[in-house]
Amino acid sequence: MARGDQIYVMRPLLSVEGVYEHHGIDCGDGTVIHYHKGDDAVVTRTTMEGFARGTSVYTKQQPLAFIPDIVVQRAESRLGERQYNLLTNNCEHFANWCKTGRNESQQLINYGLDLSQIRSLDSRRMIEEAAQGGDPTTAMQLLQHAQSNISVAQSTLKNQYNQAQQDMTTWERVAKLALKQNREDLARAALERKVQAKKQAEAARSQLAELVGIQTTLDRNSQQIKQRLTAIG
Repeated sequence: MARGDQIYVMRPLLSVEGVYEHHGIDCGDGTVIHYHKGDDAVVTRTTMEGFARGTSVYTKQQPLAFIPDIVVQRAESRLGERQYNLLTNNCEHFANWCKTGRNESQQLINYGLDLSQIRSLDSRRMIEEAAQGGDPTTAMQLLQHAQSNISVAQSTLKNQYNQAQQDMTTWERVAKLALKQNREDLARAALERKVQAKKQAEAARSQLAELVGIQTTLDRNSQQIKQRLTAIG
């Protein structure tokens, strides 16, 4: 590892170890700039030890990247930022932006949840395209691409939500059976798994609600663009 490297560690999720990668930028002086998630997610500089939390630290290899000084400068420019968003601005988005200039998350892409392009297609840009003389045909193509991304994400999240709901029912049944057998240890473990499944369901539901809001904005902008196309035709 060296100054300007994009590094990551494996973090647990709901007590399951090594579920996802947490990314940051190595400053070369024993510190790391990354999105630190405490009570309030913020881009901050911590010690390497604080970043690692006793786990192994890996280097993310990028085929094309800025020189180390620029990478660190880009990371420092966002110190104090409090705009964390799992789908559009998480720790990997931040580190990739510092290293390569691309605001993307390969982990989300792997799960079909890459919404990095949706923010740029939000109401402001679409309204500008529709109302300020931009090419409405191009605007419509971009909008349709965003809607396609949303459709994929919604399908994935719905499957996650349904599976979590099923898991809640299953673990509750397991807990009841364990109690009938006087196995309080197994019942307790099953109830803990039920709580984990409930948290997963709530997270998926929250993300689905966010997508509904984005979809509403895109639908409104779609109508404006269609009106422009009709006027031109």
